[in-house]
Amino acid sequence: MVLPAGQLELADLDLLLSVQRLGSLGKAAREHGVSQPAASSRIQALERRLGLRLLERSPSGSRLTPAGAMVATWGRRVVDAAAELLSGCAALRDAADRWLRIAANSTTADYLMPSWLAELRSRQTGLTVELRMGNSHEVVQQVRAGTVDVGFVDDPCPHAGLVEQVIAEDELGVFVAPTHPWAGYRRPVTPDELAGEITIVRERGSGTRETVDRVLGELCDGEPHLELSSTTAIKEAVAAGGGAAVISHVAVRHELRNHELVAVPVVDVDLTIRLRAVWRRNVELPDAALALVKLAMDEMSASCPVGMSRIGCRSDQPRNGAGRDFRHLRPAAPAS
Repeated sequence: MVLPAGQLELADLDLLLSVQRLGSLGKAAREHGVSQPAASSRIQALERRLGLRLLERSPSGSRLTPAGAMVATWGRRVVDAAAELLSGCAALRDAADRWLRIAANSTTADYLMPSWLAELRSRQTGLTVELRMGNSHEVVQQVRAGTVDVGFVDDPCPHAGLVEQVIAEDELGVFVAPTHPWAGYRRPVTPDELAGEITIVRERGSGTRETVDRVLGELCDGEPHLELSSTTAIKEAVAAGGGAAVISHVAVRHELRNHELVAVPVVDVDLTIRLRAVWRRNVELPDAALALVKLAMDEMSASCPVGMSRIGCRSDQPRNGAGRDFRHLRPAAPAS
């Protein structure tokens, strides 16, 4: 059976049940938070839709007609079922709010997301988080497919059909092993020098790779010697003397402190990338996902106050004693 549209309003049926229980249209109106004339109009509309006289009105009160009593008997089951449906939907929404699915590019997943998620779960007890890692292209594909609620990417391209919120700007850097000739340079290296020496790169689809291709693509002669899908693998290859690589400063803090890698100054090359949160347009973002995006922006703002330069930006008092160092990140301007 196909139910005709607009044939029955559950709220009006519930009002009829209240009239039966309370024996008064006025009392039923007060219980439902409406005026008595409004309640009377709703009952009359229900009578018209059903083609039945449901109430007998008198100075002493209102009572259901025999037809109204039958409608109330059937209607109680309908109203109870509707209440169960609404309660179940609320439970499903609550369960969904306690399950957060995230995809993030490898640098964000490895070096930023752990502290963000620890803070988020301390604020939202009972939250279950699923984190998937991939390059920026893979993250965007998962967001488009709806298999994750929110993604974090660092590629330079806008994505049609997605909402984007810039979290921070990251300054990529050029790094070599301490034994590399560039480690002792007292001058910045030039784009031409970079193009001939950047032999270890991320795979295509990575935001870092897209930035390298954009900046040095026209200068590079041939394909790179080594293409790796892991920032950790690239760091190991560079430390082993495999050449120079462009990596996020966030990913090499440990290696720089331990003198396993050396940062090489460069000139006339813009290696700035933007870390962005992305989600599907016209799809309501879960509360936990919104909270994560806001937390990430707050963390970046706390670690890199607005107005400071990219280099030398550091939080003197990192939250929760985590010792996070984001000196090469700067917060983004709020979304318009």
